[in-house]
Order: sequence, then C-alpha cells, then structure tokens
Amino acid sequence: METNPHLLVEGMVIAAWGIGAQMGYIYIRGEYYTAIEMLENAIDQAYKYGFLGENILGSGFSFNLEIKLGAGSYLCGEELTLLESLEGKRGYPRLKPPFPAEKGLFQQPTLVNNVETLATFPAIVLNGSQWYRKLGTEKSPGTKIFTVSGDVVKPGYYEVEMGVTLGDIINDLAGGTTNGEPWKAALLGGAAGTFVPYEFSNAIMGYDLLKQRGATLGSGAIIVFGSEKKLIPSLVNILKFFKHESCGKCVPCRVGTTYIHNRAIALKSATTNEREIILNDILAHSRLMAKSSLCPLGQSPILPVNSLFEHFLHDLLVE
Repeated sequence: METNPHLLVEGMVIAAWGIGAQMGYIYIRGEYYTAIEMLENAIDQAYKYGFLGENILGSGFSFNLEIKLGAGSYLCGEELTLLESLEGKRGYPRLKPPFPAEKGLFQQPTLVNNVETLATFPAIVLNGSQWYRKLGTEKSPGTKIFTVSGDVVKPGYYEVEMGVTLGDIINDLAGGTTNGEPWKAALLGGAAGTFVPYEFSNAIMGYDLLKQRGATLGSGAIIVFGSEKKLIPSLVNILKFFKHESCGKCVPCRVGTTYIHNRAIALKSATTNEREIILNDILAHSRLMAKSSLCPLGQSPILPVNSLFEHFLHDLLVE
C-alpha cells in the first residue's frame, strides 16, 4: 500500500471481475497516514486513466473503489466484525452462519480478503497459475512477507518463498541474535500465535507443515527472544493486549481476558510453586474461553499459553 498501491487496486479489479462485484472497499486503520495517502492517489489515477469506474477500458465491466477508515480495532480484522464496522456499526462480531459469501456487506454476497492475497492476483494472471505454484510448497504456494523483530541484528520485513525454514529467516535474513548465541524462543504469528523453541530452526514455513508440528504461521510475524527471562513479560503483554482489544460482547472473553491478564501479572512476584498454580489456572481459563467465546479474539489466548506450557514450562517456573 505504501510502495506499490496500484498492485492492490489492480488485484481488487481482477477479484471483482472474477466474482461479478461492482463495488469494492479498502478498510484501513485511520492512523496509517502514508498508506492512505498513497492509496488515495493510486485510486484517483486509476479513475483518471479508465482502470476504475464505468465500462472499464470498454469491457462492459464497471467497478468502483473506496477507502473506508477504521478506528484501529484489532477485532475488526475478523471478517464479519470488519463488515459491521464498514456498515457504520460498532465493531462487534456477527454470528456465523451466514458467511460473507452468502450475506456480507449490507446483506449482499461479499468477498473479504487481505492485501497480501489480493496483490498477488496481477502476477498470477500475467504469468499463469502453474508459474505461481512452482513457488513455495505444494499446499502453501507462492511467497510470504515475514516481519522479524526482537533480539535480532537486522529486524525488518522479508518476502521469501514459502518453504523456507525458520532458521533461514532468523539466522540468515535477520542476521541472527544480537548476542550471537542461539535464540531461546520465537513467537510465530503475533499475539494470537505460538511460541516455539530453537529446535524449530528446521521447521518449514508453510501453513500446513507448521500446523503438523503444533505451530502457526498466521500473519507471518516472528518475534525472537534471546533469553527465557523475557517469556513471562511477553505473556503479560500478550494477555494485556487481548484484554484491551476485547469488545466485551460475550462474557467469556470480557471477563476471561481480564482474569488471565491479572493472573499473569502475579507471575512476576510468585515463587516456583505459586507460578505452577497460576500457570495452570491461566491455561484452564484459556481453554474455557476457547470453547465458549463468540469470536476468534477470545479463542486466541490458548495458542500462546498452550505453546508456552508445551515447550517452556521449566523456564517459566524458574525464579
């Protein structure tokens, strides 16, 4: 959106033509000023040269595109909550079904997708699907943008083929850890992701292959930890984030996110025995939330919590 916004615009035109849509919206957080300015300029140019609007390039196909600004809610990244916000309502999740393809925006069939996916369409149309499938793995073709942060020499974002290993991304692209030692842990997929140990260096980065190992790829975010001492502060921050972003519509999430965050804070001053009790309590409540929450936000804390239990329980219990 900030460096090649025309790619997104063209991708959305292709998608609209494919499903017969005549109206499109780009939903973007209001504080992303550069992206908004670049997209507005790209859309104006597309209208000027006949790539948007009525009867595009004499094809008989018409498609209009608008930018809609959101207030920065994490929950509005979920497709049905996003549609509620687009309609001018509060960002509360809808019940499924119906799904967007049946009744989406203004009760009309709607395709909801992310920028990264839509921006691949022009290259696929130009070069063919077989060309695209040669990139990446069988079930996770193409490329992926990975954002690497934390205790690494060269934090940043890197676009590589699916199928690269986690070690290649951290040790080669990101230059390894700042202290030159093997990393202790990595959080894959952001707050709603999974913690993995150094033994996952050989893990192949693909949605299906990571899932087989109990990990997630998610948005492609990778946070690297050089020390086990940062795991509890990280857990506290993650649970604080979920507490802050909960819309409060359903009780399990509204009450649960606050409770497990408060319990996580107590870990900082707890003894080894107390930590084990607190951690088991957090895990138990995260499982309840996963089963009873209305939308993915309340169902997400179980992912980082469970992965910490699986791989780092000993480290968490050390005072």
